[in-house]
Amino acid sequence: VQWSDSERTIINGIFSQLDYDDLGPKAFSRCLIVYPWTQRYFSSFGNLDNAEAIMGNANVAAHGIKVLHGLDRGVKNMDDIMGVYAELSSLHSEKLHVDPDNFKLLSDCITIVVAAKLGNAFTPETQAAFQKFLGAVVMFLGKQYH
Repeated sequence: VQWSDSERTIINGIFSQLDYDDLGPKAFSRCLIVYPWTQRYFSSFGNLDNAEAIMGNANVAAHGIKVLHGLDRGVKNMDDIMGVYAELSSLHSEKLHVDPDNFKLLSDCITIVVAAKLGNAFTPETQAAFQKFLGAVVMFLGKQYH
């Protein structure tokens, strides 16, 4: 993936503003609520019976935070995103058997919560750079499936 200086600045700027402890749980909860079939991978998380249970679930919150920290690894290594996510790609495809389409669903939920957080600062240019970054992550997480 080729990154312009502007894209690098935008992506780093976005992540420098994020409160992972707040937005991670919101994004992951949203994914589990909006796309309930994604819950099948998280049966060990306890009660996922409804939106309230999901939003109050400590395991869901912890995983959401973990996901954002995982994205942070990509931000810090934008020139080697494929390498950064190779191990996670193998884990999700070979051991966990996660449908790779779910990565896109989660990235959409992350975009929504980030847009809500940034408000008017989430300009079309900002969104384009952010979605390019998330698209690259999704692509490389799904690499082991092909």
